[in-house]
Amino acid sequence: MYLKVPKTLPLQETGLDCSSTVVKQLNRTYTKHQENASLKFVVRFAMVVGSVELVVIFIVWCFLIRTHRNSSAGTQNYHRITTGFRKFTLSELKKATQGFSKEIGRGSGGVVYKGMLSDQRIAAVKRLNDAYQGEAEFQAEVSTIGKLNHMNLTEMWGYCAEGKHRLLVYKYMEHGSLAEQLSSNSLGWEKRFDIAVGTAKGLAYLHEECLEWVLHCDVKPQNILLDSNYQPKVSDFGLSRPLKRGSQVNEGFSKMRGTRGYMAPEWVFNLPITSKVDVYSYGMVLLEMISGKCPAEEIENRRLVTWVREKMKQAPEMSSWIEMIIDPKLEGKYDKGRMEILLEVAIKCLAEDRDARPTMRQVVEMILHQENDSELV
Repeated sequence: MYLKVPKTLPLQETGLDCSSTVVKQLNRTYTKHQENASLKFVVRFAMVVGSVELVVIFIVWCFLIRTHRNSSAGTQNYHRITTGFRKFTLSELKKATQGFSKEIGRGSGGVVYKGMLSDQRIAAVKRLNDAYQGEAEFQAEVSTIGKLNHMNLTEMWGYCAEGKHRLLVYKYMEHGSLAEQLSSNSLGWEKRFDIAVGTAKGLAYLHEECLEWVLHCDVKPQNILLDSNYQPKVSDFGLSRPLKRGSQVNEGFSKMRGTRGYMAPEWVFNLPITSKVDVYSYGMVLLEMISGKCPAEEIENRRLVTWVREKMKQAPEMSSWIEMIIDPKLEGKYDKGRMEILLEVAIKCLAEDRDARPTMRQVVEMILHQENDSELV
């Protein structure tokens, strides 16, 4: 840069240093302003674009979550309408049972686990063995259960059909099974009598009162559960085959059903199966409740029913032999009239000829009618 000054002006008075060794840098403020403005524009633009992208991503995420929840809720509502139950996922039931670790029962049909559902309800989760049914067939049978409603049947809450897994979810029964209580000393006579009546009512409902005719085919103390008030709940009737009322069937049962000691002769001799197989099994349950002896075990080298019949022949009067077969755990504390009623009903239910056995409705009537007569006397 060059400056022109008058020659007459003394150099010292100008304050200028014209030495060639001095280089002055000019402060170009206009270039800095231009660079700062461009940088700020780029930063602001990037922030705006990024914010818009975040908002769009958030909105899409919320939409997908809501759609998934609505879809799940819609599916659940559909299953509730078609079957009457909630459809659980396998992961839900694994979590509820802590990986199926709390086993509370085991039978030929499957294993039962105790669990807590997400809504804090205590449940019994049964994992079925040999579940070869397709999901549609399984749901059809579950739908049949959804139509059953009786105070003496176990309350079913839901099911799971996922891959090869088939599970049923029931309300948990505080006092376990009748079998467990009979093995303890806590089941007095009054409770036993009420359990006998309630069980008969539950079976009568399955046979004669519900829309579908349902055979249980495995009536035994292990399948009679007791709630907090010792009210009996017939269980494991779930996947028994619904049939046309009053019909006879031996096809449709691919294999013999039931438990040794409680099975009716029809199973052994391959005779047509009717509701009378449940009547026979109920009679065995009555004998076990009265005597405290398991029908699957021999008594004096005899079956339980044979042993009781021999006692009857030895003494025509029931009062003279009844004390010989009473469960010693009762310690003589029982109502003699009611005991005679149940013994008489049990013997009729255990007739070898199925046509000679009463129906479960007749069983209920016999117990209640004779009980009322004894109270009047």
